Amino acid sequence: MADDDTDGRRPDEMSLDELREEIESIDRELVELIARRTYVADTVAEVKEQHDLPTTDEAQEAAVMERAGENAEQFGVDANLVKAIFRLLIELNKVEQRESR
Repeated sequence: MADDDTDGRRPDEMSLDELREEIESIDRELVELIARRTYVADTVAEVKEQHDLPTTDEAQEAAVMERAGENAEQFGVDANLVKAIFRLLIELNKVEQRESR
């Protein structure tokens, strides 16, 4: 994995407090990415509504899950965990889409 610590030290060279600060920073980034993804998904929902398309697109969902698994493997992360997170994100987006129609 890439080293994102600003002073160039590896995680095994950091104190517990520094490691926790690094996790806090990563958590903020994750939330920002989820917010960005949600915004784009909301825009997709608007386009679907304008074109009278169904909320669910099983082929697209399958492609997202396939990419999630591939990305997990690329970064050495458990693919089942990553797919579970993406499944949750997809389901939450679909709920929002249904409620907005």
